[in-house]
Amino acid sequence: MSRLAIAFTLVGSFLLAGCNTVKGVGQDVQAAGRAVERAAR
Repeated sequence: MSRLAIAFTLVGSFLLAGCNTVKGVGQDVQAAGRAVERAAR
């Protein structure tokens, strides 16, 4: 599996587990974006 696929899997897991509010969803989306940027470097 590529690093990008692993990053998406981890981020997806955190999104499903951690977003209890609309604010939490926004924070999770930002974290996912940062993870994708790090994985792309």
